[in-house]
Amino acid sequence: MSGIRAQQKEKTRRLIINAALNQLSAERSFSNLSLREVAKESGLAPTSFYRHFSDMDELGLTLVDEAGLTLRQLMRQARQRIEKGGSVIQISVLTFMEFIENNGNIFRLLLRERSGTSPAFRAAVNREISYFTLELCDYLQQANRLDAEIAYLQANAAVTIVFSAGSDALDADSKERELLSERTIHQLRFIARGAMELANRIENTKSEQT
Repeated sequence: MSGIRAQQKEKTRRLIINAALNQLSAERSFSNLSLREVAKESGLAPTSFYRHFSDMDELGLTLVDEAGLTLRQLMRQARQRIEKGGSVIQISVLTFMEFIENNGNIFRLLLRERSGTSPAFRAAVNREISYFTLELCDYLQQANRLDAEIAYLQANAAVTIVFSAGSDALDADSKERELLSERTIHQLRFIARGAMELANRIENTKSEQT
C-alpha cells in the first residue's frame, strides 16, 4: 500500500472513530449505536465501514483502547505540569477534571463498558485501567521512593477514587465540579499520608530487627 493510500485509510478510520464518539452521550451508550448511524455520521456508505472494521464490536474495542491511551497521555501531561512546580495531587486532579469536561464521551465509554454485558469489552476496559494503575504505581515508586506493594495499594486506591469522582463530574456544573475536585484532592492526600506512614512503619520495623 502506498504512503498516500495508507494515510487516506487512516484518515477514514479516524472519521469512523470520531463519528462513534460524537454520538455517545448521557442518553446513548455504544450498544445503542448502529453501524448505519456511525457510517452516516462519518460521511461513508455502510459498505465502506467494513474496509476498516469487521463489525461494531471491533470498533468498540478500538474505542476502549483509544480511551485508555488518552488517559495515560493525560497523566503524562499532568507530570509535565508538575515539573513546573505545584502540588502533585492538586495538579493531577485538576488535569483529570479538565479531561472530563472536554472528553466526557470517552470517559462515559469506559464507565459503561466496564460494567456492560460484553465480556470482551469488560476485559478490555479492565486491562486499560490496569495499565493506568500500573503507570501511576511506577510514578509513585520513583517520586516517593515507595516499595512496589505500597505504591500499588496507593495507586489502586487513587484510581478508584478518581474514577468515582469522574463519574460524578460528568453531569455536574462548574461549581459542583469544583467541590468534587476539592473533595477528591483531600481524599488522595489522606491516602498519600497513609502510604507514607505505612512505609515508615515498615522501615522502622526493619531497622529494629537489624
